[in-house]
Amino acid sequence: MAVAVDCAYVIEGKGPPVLMVHGIGARKTSWAALTQHLKNDFTCIAYDLRGHGESPKGDGAFGLDELVADLERLRQRLGIDRAHVIGHSLGGMIGPAYALAHPERVNALGLLSTAAFRTPDDSAKVRAVVTAMEQKGIPQVLSTLADRWFTDDFQKNHPERIEARKRQVIETDANVFLNVFRIYAETEMSPWLHKVTHPSLVLTGELDGGCNPRLNQQIADAMPNSELVILPGLKHAILIEATERVAPPIARFLKAHS
Repeated sequence: MAVAVDCAYVIEGKGPPVLMVHGIGARKTSWAALTQHLKNDFTCIAYDLRGHGESPKGDGAFGLDELVADLERLRQRLGIDRAHVIGHSLGGMIGPAYALAHPERVNALGLLSTAAFRTPDDSAKVRAVVTAMEQKGIPQVLSTLADRWFTDDFQKNHPERIEARKRQVIETDANVFLNVFRIYAETEMSPWLHKVTHPSLVLTGELDGGCNPRLNQQIADAMPNSELVILPGLKHAILIEATERVAPPIARFLKAHS
């Protein structure tokens, strides 16, 4: 049985609760800008994944089951009966896995910039990133990751935002970062996504190489109660680069299912 840890969290706003699950090497602060768009209508609860930010690492290596258990522990600690769950990247895998394990605790799901139905070539590419980090070191691969996450224009115009994101990664324990990257690389939701019947918003950037519209169309097709939104011209880091474009479809979706 998965052993949960008590993750650090922040709460802002009023209304139906929304649990916000960040991605690899990120922080609860990833949701701060989106929270400003949602807090008048929703209670926004963002937390640090285990081993990230202010949350404890727990004992040894962990998998998706432990990350689901951490989210359930957080719900219990806060005394929430049911909540919306929105997740970005790896968080977009934790959310549906949580809904599968605890269906009665979820109202609606947001799967942002995540992946399923990877072809063997897709899987080989993401595993190659893990191998490169293991062999060369995480800092040496960060520029490659930044190119996957941010558009060229955003990198050129906002170098301080890129550096802040890289710093989050470097400040994450290397073993934890590689652990979560392996979970992201090895998780395949396609065998069970059709069992997740909650209203679901599937949203990604048009130019996201690893979580592209082709895969997200298959995710939306598999989930019986879903809608798909593709944001033109964006890559992976949509919460940082284009909160003002991400917020309207998320707010509309959450209001429709509250």
